[in-house]
Amino acid sequence: MVVTVNNSCSRGVRHDIITYMISPLNCRINMVFKTWIDSGRISQLNNLTLGIATIAGTLLFSGCTLGPDFTSPTSPDTKSYTTGKPSNRTTTTSSKSGAAQSLTLGKDIQGQWWKLFRSRALTALIDQAMKRNPDLQAATYALTEAQENASAKQGSLLPALDATANATRQKISGAQFGNPDFPGTTYTLSSTTVKVAYTLDVFGAIRRQIEGFEAQAEYQQFQLEAAFLTLASNVVTTAIQEASLRAQIDATEEIIKAQSRQLDLVKQQFELGGASKVDVLALQSTLEQTRTTLPPLQQELAQNRHRLTVLTGDLPSTELGAEFKLSDLHLPEELPLSLPSKLVQQRPDVRAQEALLHAASAEIGVATARLFPDFTINASVGSIATRLGDLFVPGSAIWSFGGNLLQPVFHGGELIHKRRAALAAYEQAAAQYRSTVLQAFQNVADTLSALEFDAAELKTQDATVKVAFDSLELTRLQYQIGAVSYLSLLNSERDYQQARIGQINAQARRYADTAVLFQALGGGWWNRTKLSATLLAEQKKNEKSDTDKCKILGVIPLLFCHEP
Repeated sequence: MVVTVNNSCSRGVRHDIITYMISPLNCRINMVFKTWIDSGRISQLNNLTLGIATIAGTLLFSGCTLGPDFTSPTSPDTKSYTTGKPSNRTTTTSSKSGAAQSLTLGKDIQGQWWKLFRSRALTALIDQAMKRNPDLQAATYALTEAQENASAKQGSLLPALDATANATRQKISGAQFGNPDFPGTTYTLSSTTVKVAYTLDVFGAIRRQIEGFEAQAEYQQFQLEAAFLTLASNVVTTAIQEASLRAQIDATEEIIKAQSRQLDLVKQQFELGGASKVDVLALQSTLEQTRTTLPPLQQELAQNRHRLTVLTGDLPSTELGAEFKLSDLHLPEELPLSLPSKLVQQRPDVRAQEALLHAASAEIGVATARLFPDFTINASVGSIATRLGDLFVPGSAIWSFGGNLLQPVFHGGELIHKRRAALAAYEQAAAQYRSTVLQAFQNVADTLSALEFDAAELKTQDATVKVAFDSLELTRLQYQIGAVSYLSLLNSERDYQQARIGQINAQARRYADTAVLFQALGGGWWNRTKLSATLLAEQKKNEKSDTDKCKILGVIPLLFCHEP
């Protein structure tokens, strides 16, 4: 193929040269050829000679690395997460969880952000989940596997050294040599050999493969961070949901008590002729409807407890010691808000997709390098003898040295199409990366809007509760002086408890969306001890403990115990 050398390292060169699709040639080589051309030293060389010189120069300068050199994508050019002028402070109410929350743009995120809720039980639960959750353990082992594969591939850059020993007893016949009358002979042949093989990574195929393996390890690293962030967020939101359900159950039970007392009173009035049967049936129907709302709440609470137990790595039958109430949780008031330009560097899922994009970029280089020759150097040295005792004596030495060159010539278009497939895979990874970035910005925008509307909703619910409470207090005073009936007092109590349920839901949503904000901003993984090191140390400790138990019981470690 005839191409024109015209890049940042060799501007002004206008000579066409024959290359083998070498696009990222070493800049030093290009500059050397440019100097020769400008000086007229190779003005008489034809294109074929220059092409051969190019390849020879490439080999001379320790080869080149074909394919694109990966650079991280730039952050989206935006200064805000939402349209319009953002609000940095939410509304405030008089309730415990109604404090105004302020957002500080550019403020860093605390590594253990869940501690801002000031619940020791919640912190202990997350610590337990980090140590025992099987999904997190699986992600840790996946990271270890990827790191070991990357380390193993680095060995391909070094010579391979192998030792062999053979001993063969055999008989040969004269017919094998065209002399059937020769009776043949039987002998023993022993040999020992040390072989060395070295593949010259002239076009960077091995280096690009190592780059791809390292990118996969980086992907697993951020997958682990994403798994822990999801786990911590799930534990926090599930605990908040439990606290909300407990409060809703308490309020519903109070409503049922008030309606039961109300029904008893109407029944008495009916017996005395002061109420109709319709009134009794209506109240009884209302009471039964209220009672039907209690079992779903109790079922949801039980399922919520099961989920918390499983998240911490235990069976649902295990008793969970901690119980959560909204009154035990503190609403973080000072919230961080990362700069939009930093979000893609903080989100583990975005960084994981970037690592996959890096791996796809490296695969282009691998596919490109396979179009070019492979150079291998082989050498061996050893000894051979017909008797074992004659090995290594003078005259028994054998050796060989040689080189191999493999140039793909015709593979039915296989290599070309594989390179095109690698390019398509890169474009696919790039599109998936962009989709992940868009989703990340949407998560932050949705959460910011939710926090603002949560505060507004809670303010409305607090006002509703205040009105219902004031009405209840007034009805109590009126009942004490005989101005209203006991039935009116029960109605006021029921209205107050129903308003409380709405307030509880609004409070829980505000707590939960606060936790979701920390998750949407990346969770501050860069501000805590490296998670993989912590988890690997914990797993090695557990493995050692399991092995010690097996040895104490006298079990064969190779069969039943995992040796760390």
